[in-house]
Amino acid sequence: MTTHGAADEWAGTPARHLPAPGRPVPVSTYRLQLGPSLTFPDAAAQVPYLADLGATHLYLSPVLTAAPGSEHGYDVVDHSTISEALGGIEGLRALAATAHAAGLGLVLDIVPNHMAVPTPAWHNTALWSVLAEGPSSPYARWFDVDWSAGEGVLLMPVLGDRIGAILADGQLTIDEVDVPGAGRQQVLRYHDHVFPLRQGTEHLPLSELVERQHYRLAYWRVADEELNYRRFFDIDTLAAVRVEDPEVFDATHALVLDLVREGVVDGLRVDHPDGLADPAGYLERLRERTGGAWVVVEKILEGDEELPAGWATAGSTGYDALWRVQQTFVDPGGAAELGALMHRIAGDTADELPAIVDEAKREVVAGPLYAEVHRITDLAADICHDDLRLRDHTWRALHDCLVELLVAFDRYRAYVAPGQPVDDASLRAMQAAARVAAERLPAERKPTLDVVVELLLGREAGSAGRTGEAQRDELVVRFQQTCGAVMAKGVEDTAYYRWTQLVSLCEVGGEPERFALAPAELASWAARASRWTPLGMTAATTHDTKRTEDARTRIDVLSELPQEWAALVEDLRERSAAFRSALLDGRTENLMWQTLAGTWTEDGPLAVDRLTDYLLKAVREAKTRTSWVAPDAEYEDAVLVTARAARADPAVAVLLTAWEERTRSAVRAATLGAKLVQLMLPGVADVYQGTEAPVVALVDPDNRRPVPVQELADRLRRLDQGAGPHDLADEKLWVTAQALRTRRSMAEAFTGPRAGFVPLAHSSEHSLTFARTVGGEAAVVMVATRLAAALERLGGWGEHTVAVPEGRWRDVLTDRPVDGGGLRRVADLLDRLPVALLVREEP
Repeated sequence: MTTHGAADEWAGTPARHLPAPGRPVPVSTYRLQLGPSLTFPDAAAQVPYLADLGATHLYLSPVLTAAPGSEHGYDVVDHSTISEALGGIEGLRALAATAHAAGLGLVLDIVPNHMAVPTPAWHNTALWSVLAEGPSSPYARWFDVDWSAGEGVLLMPVLGDRIGAILADGQLTIDEVDVPGAGRQQVLRYHDHVFPLRQGTEHLPLSELVERQHYRLAYWRVADEELNYRRFFDIDTLAAVRVEDPEVFDATHALVLDLVREGVVDGLRVDHPDGLADPAGYLERLRERTGGAWVVVEKILEGDEELPAGWATAGSTGYDALWRVQQTFVDPGGAAELGALMHRIAGDTADELPAIVDEAKREVVAGPLYAEVHRITDLAADICHDDLRLRDHTWRALHDCLVELLVAFDRYRAYVAPGQPVDDASLRAMQAAARVAAERLPAERKPTLDVVVELLLGREAGSAGRTGEAQRDELVVRFQQTCGAVMAKGVEDTAYYRWTQLVSLCEVGGEPERFALAPAELASWAARASRWTPLGMTAATTHDTKRTEDARTRIDVLSELPQEWAALVEDLRERSAAFRSALLDGRTENLMWQTLAGTWTEDGPLAVDRLTDYLLKAVREAKTRTSWVAPDAEYEDAVLVTARAARADPAVAVLLTAWEERTRSAVRAATLGAKLVQLMLPGVADVYQGTEAPVVALVDPDNRRPVPVQELADRLRRLDQGAGPHDLADEKLWVTAQALRTRRSMAEAFTGPRAGFVPLAHSSEHSLTFARTVGGEAAVVMVATRLAAALERLGGWGEHTVAVPEGRWRDVLTDRPVDGGGLRRVADLLDRLPVALLVREEP
C-alpha cells in the first residue's frame, strides 16, 4: 500500500477527493464476499495467496451483525457488534493481523442508509424499542418514520392476508418468549414474527390489544400504498436510518470509527449514499471522524455525470469505469444487425430504449413506490395549503408534476442541500427534467410545475421570505431520495431486464443506449479521472453486477459477429420450435439465447438450476408477464420448461458448442484485454473474488458461490515456477497477477501524486495502448487487442505498429525485452498473448 502525500502535490484534484496526508491508500483491492461459507478464518487462510497475487488490500463485505441467516451482510441489525457468524470482533482482529503481517490492508464496506427489519424483530434492538414504545422510544429518531401518516403508529406489512381474515382465522396469538438482553416477555405472535406489547395492553381482548399497539400489523400488499417509513428502494425489510442526525451517526458508526482509529481498517466503502438525506454532509462528517481516511462511495454516475467536487470521498466504486471499458470492446458495427434481430424476435426497435425506460419508471412510481410518491405529494400539498399564494395548487396537480419530474430525471438525484446554494450540475439536472416534464403535462399544469421546481430547488416560492421552513426543507430532501429509488427500480431492475439488443450492456450503472465506445472516448474519460478522482476505484465485476465480466465478454462478442449470430439464432429457433412454448415472449427468448451463449464454455452449458434460477429472476424483474408480487405460474413454467429443453437438446448443444469454438479466440482477446485495461486505468483497481480467472456467473446469489482458492493458488505457483499457461484460466490469472504486482511495485505510477495517463500512438483501431507515467515519463505501457474477430477478418495485424516510448522495456507477461524509442510491429509484441504489459527497466 501507499500513503497519501500533501494535497498541493496533486495537480487539479479537488482537495476533498484526496485522503488526509499520511493516510494509507490501496493500490488495488480484492473483494471478499463474506458469509456462512467465507468467515474471517476462511479469509485469513486466503491471505498468502492474495499477497502472492499482488493485491494490496482485502475489501470486505459488511461485517456488522446482520439478520439471522444473512448471506450478504447488508441487512444490519446491530451497529455495535461484529457478526459472530463471521467470527466476531476477535476474528476480525485476527484477520487484520494476518493481513497486515503479509503487507495487506483492510477496506470495509459499511451500510449507513438502512437496517434490517428482521424476523423475529427483536434481533434489531433499536427497532424492537420503537415497536414497543412508539415515538417516545429513545430510538425513534433513528428511523425515518412519518408518524402522522400512520396515525401515530408504525406500519408493519407482514401479514399474508388482510387483518380481518387473519384475526378470524386465529393466526394472531399472545405468546411468551425470551428476548435477548430483555428477558422473558409477552409478545404478539404471527407465525415466525413476534412483536412487543405496548405497556398496559397485555390483558386486553385480542382485537383491542392489536389496535392499541405502536405498530399496525397489515397485509403485505398494503406497503406500497400506505407504508410510513422510508426503506431501501421498495424493500420493506430494510428500514432507512437517519444518519443525518449527529446522535444517530455517532451511535451507528462508533465501532467502525474505532476500527479505523486502531488501524484495524484502513479505508471504507460507503453503500448507497444517494439514499441519505445529505450525502455531502455525511461524507464530511465521516472524513472528520476518520481523520481523512480513504473512502469511496457506491455512486452510479449516469452518462457523463461527475462526482460532486464537494464530496469528501476519493471517488466511486467503479461502475463508471466498468461500462466504459466493456463498451470499448463492443463492436459498433454490430448494433444495426443485433437491433434488427431484436425487432424480429421481441418486436422492439433499436431506438425504443428511452420509451421502455420511461414506461418502466412510470410503473414503479404508480406501483411499488406509490407510498413514497404519495408522501412527497402530501408534503407539497401541505406547503401550498399553508401559503395563501400557493393554495390553489391542488394535490392532484402537484402529484402529476412530481410524477413527471421523477420520470424525467435522468440520474439518481440532484444534490440540493436546504439552506445552501445549488451547484451548477444539480441546477442543470433539475432544469432538464423540468423541460421534459413540461412537454408531457397539460398546459394548465405549467404554473404548478414552476412552483414545484422552485420548491425542490429550495428557492422562495409563494409568499416572500418563506424559505428554510421544515416542511419545505423536507420536500427538497425526500424528492431527491425518491429519485434514486425510481432510477434503481425503474431502470436497472425493470427496463434493463426488458431491453435485449445486447443484454450484456444492461448492467448496473451501464449505458446500453451508447452501445459501443471508441478508444479515444475511453482515453478522454481516463485522463479526466486521473485528475478529478485519481484514487477512486475501477471495477469489472461486483456483488451487484447482473453478470460477471466473463459472462458479459462472451455476450459482447456477439457484436463482432452479428450476422453469424443472427443466423445461429434462426437455426436455434428452428431446432427449438418443437418444444418452445407459445407462452414464451420474444424478449425472454432473446435473453435466453444470449444467456446460453454467454454461459456456454469449453466445458459445456451452465448448470440447469443456475440457468433457470437466473431466468426466473429475470422475468420477475422485467415485470412484463410475471413479477415477484404477482407471479404467473403458467408463464413462468413455460419459460423454465423451454430453457431446460433447450439446454438439454442435442441439436441445440451442437449449434452452441460450434459457436463457442468459433468465438473462442475473440473471447480470449476480449477477456484478457478488458481485464488488463481495467487494472491499468487511473484509480484503485478492484478484483472481485475469483475473477482473476474466468468466472461465468449471473446475478446474485449466483455470483456469490465459493471460489476454488486452492486451485487458483496452485495455478499461480505453477506459473511462477516458469510453466507456460495451459488455457484461458491460466492466462487471465497470469495477466491479473502481473498487473497487480506491477501496480504494487510501481505504486507511484498508479496512485502517486505524480502518476499520469497518456494514450500512445498506434496505426490500427484494433490496438488499444496507453502508458502510465510518473512526472510525465512513461513507466508502464499496456497494449491490448480490441475486436479480435473483426481483426481476423482483415487478415491479422499485418504491418500495423504502436509507438513504444524511449528506453528499455520488458514485457512482464512473456518475460521478453522490448526496445523503445520508435514504432514496433503489433504482431511481434502480441505473438504469444493478445495483450502486452511493458515495464521500464533500469538503465
